[in-house]
Order: sequence, then C-alpha cells, then structure tokens
Amino acid sequence: MYTAKENRYETMKYNRCGESGLLLPAVSLGLWHNFGDTSNYANMVELCTTAFDNGITHFDLANNYGPEAGAAEKNFGRILKEYLMPYRDEMIISTKAGYEMWPGPYGDHGSRKYLIASLNQSLKRMGLDYVDIFYHHRPDFDTPLEETMLALADIVRSGKALYVGLSNYDGERLAKVSKMLEDLHVPFIINQNRYNILDRNIEENGLKETAKKLGKGIICFSPLAQGMLTDRYFDGIPADSRVKTDGRFLKENQITKEAIEKLKKMNEIASGRGQTLAEMALSWCLKDDAITSVIIGASKVSQILDNIKAATNTVFTDEELKAIDSLIF
Repeated sequence: MYTAKENRYETMKYNRCGESGLLLPAVSLGLWHNFGDTSNYANMVELCTTAFDNGITHFDLANNYGPEAGAAEKNFGRILKEYLMPYRDEMIISTKAGYEMWPGPYGDHGSRKYLIASLNQSLKRMGLDYVDIFYHHRPDFDTPLEETMLALADIVRSGKALYVGLSNYDGERLAKVSKMLEDLHVPFIINQNRYNILDRNIEENGLKETAKKLGKGIICFSPLAQGMLTDRYFDGIPADSRVKTDGRFLKENQITKEAIEKLKKMNEIASGRGQTLAEMALSWCLKDDAITSVIIGASKVSQILDNIKAATNTVFTDEELKAIDSLIF
C-alpha cells in the first residue's frame, strides 16, 4: 500500500495562478507521453508517486493523450484508484478537449456537444466526479466563441470542473474570451501554451503580456523543446530517444551539427550556474512571475528528481540572459 512521504511539501515552490486563489507547483507532471498503453504500467506508477512524494501536486492530461487516445486518462485513473485516491484533495488534476477524439462531426473542435461529451468520457476513464481544471485545448475558428465559453461556464456550474483554462490561444483571442468568461462569472484562471528558450511565440503573439495584464496564470508545455534543451543529443541520436521512437514533434533534421554546437555552449552557461542544460531551461521559464508552472514529461524517475531542482534557482544575471539569447537559432 502506498503512503506518501510526510515531507513532500518542504522543498517544492508553489506559485499563485494569476490573481486566483489557486497555487500550483512550479513543476507539474504532464502525461502527454509515456502513459499510453505502449508504456510500462509499473513505471507509470513510480513516476506519479515519485512526483507526488516530491511536492508535484498537479497532473496534466488531455482526452487524446495515449496511444491510443484516452489511454493516459485510463491508466492515470487506475493509478488514482490503486495508489493516490486517498490524497485526491491534495491534488490538482487537469484535462482538455479540443483535438480529434472520436469519428464523426461531434468528436473535435469547440462545440458545446463535443466539450461536454468529452469531459464526461474523461471523468469516466479516470473514475472522478470532477477535475480541478478543464481546458479548451485549441481555438476553434468556426464555432462561435460564445458557444464554447458558455459550455465551459455550464461545465463549472455542473460541478464537473472547478476552474477552466485555455490552451494555444493568442493574446488577442485571450482578451476577447476573458471578458466573456468574466461576464459569465466563470473562474477562468490559466493559459497553457508552448514556451521555452527556443520558442518564444507567447511573447510575439501577445499572450504573455495579455495574461499578466488580465491576472491570468500561464503554464508552459514543452519547456525542454521536446528534449532538445538537454544533453541527450550531444553525442548523436539515441535509439530510444523521442526523435527515433516518435518523430512527430522533434525531427531528426532539427538535430544539426550547428544546433548541437550552440546547445553545448548553452550547456556551458548552465554549468556555470551549477545546473544541467535541462535544469537551466526550466529555470529560464520560471524566472518571470508571469509563468505559474512548467509541465515536464518523464520516462524515468531520475528525470523528475533532476527537473524539480529548477524551481530553486530561477534568478539570472543580465549577462547570462544575453549569452543565452546570443545562441538562439
């Protein structure tokens, strides 16, 4: 029987999510990869319990995480039932809907029909009555914004989600929907977007500035650029790497000699800070108080233990930031 460590809250930093009352751990665990039916269940259990034992209270999912779609929620539901359910009130569990989940016209995008049906399926897979945060996973430019936002409002009123979030929205669209949700009295508190040293799109599209102005949190996915911001590819491409086993989001043609040379120089900056490249990349995201949390993926317990160190060293000198920026490619 699993018993969580008593000192689990002593070292993790918790940040307020925008101007809401909710605190999130600086480092959250994402189940995008390594929790599908092709992964080892015992390892999934060890990843989740290690995360929780070290103060990671937030577990981030989506309806289509797998493979197959829905598998990550199903496996996490099993872990909850067998190990973590006694600690449910100490956990933040989030899921999303917005990408294709089932065949036909009602299994994708942002209609009321799809969002409510998808969340009902997600709750069933995880064995939960509610999630803490429910996201619209991506903008739908064909469905009226009012319909999508009213569906999120009704989901909260039904008790099936405590808060709502938006994922992959830009600053202009965020401003529009934030006013709608405010008028509907919906606790919209968080934006989830890709952000890392190599990808600063949320700065370019106004999301970061707008979220801060509106008092909304930001949680970053892919803070390590799908493994690019690690030392994993310094000596070639490992056979068990994501490039070889998946290849959808980090492709072999991105691992160029020039890119690796720049990453090695970036690693020297990290070493000067007493960090690995991965730790520095996470710290870089967390240096700004506009960022509430970073979502890490992990296939090994050691990766979780290494990554949580990033939350303790988020101060950069101007010289370090300029040196990092000079190596962007």
